[in-house]
Amino acid sequence: MKALIVVDCQYDFMPGGALAVPEGDQIVSKIAAMKSSFDAVIFTQDWHPINHCSFQVFGGPWPAHCIQNTPGAALAEGLYVPGKDFIIPKGFHEGVDSYSGFWDNERKHQTGLDALLKQIKIDSVYICGLATNFCVKFTALDAIDAGYKTSLVLEACRGLDIQPGDVDRSVQEMRDKGVEIIPFVLV
Repeated sequence: MKALIVVDCQYDFMPGGALAVPEGDQIVSKIAAMKSSFDAVIFTQDWHPINHCSFQVFGGPWPAHCIQNTPGAALAEGLYVPGKDFIIPKGFHEGVDSYSGFWDNERKHQTGLDALLKQIKIDSVYICGLATNFCVKFTALDAIDAGYKTSLVLEACRGLDIQPGDVDRSVQEMRDKGVEIIPFVLV
């Protein structure tokens, strides 16, 4: 059984959002086209409290983004199907961030993604979303660590090159750890 894990396709990461990933909106139609190829589709969702530690005003590296129950935290329109797809919220503890869809950054709290994948008998995961070199990468690496056959759907990802080459280095790191890098999935 295979699952598509869509990482953080939320409005605050789209162009014009609080923490925009360049061309982040360009992956939405690609993800929509792939969804029917999978036994399950799971969305991770940054779901931060208003006083989250990752926000610059509290000493973190990022502008305030994906604040619970705001339009910026919503999943991109047309992707999530209620009653069919799953949502795994992350980053909702005010004192610790969660780049990975599996764990918080201090590895103190699991998100429930691994338990869900086991419950629905998934053994292969295909990961896409935003941003390639942050939440996508850490989700993929944790999927490998958890024992899943893991593929990165590169055409359905966009990253944030803070330093030139950041995204490419992250893709190589995933490849080096055993993540299969594939262009696109459409069956």
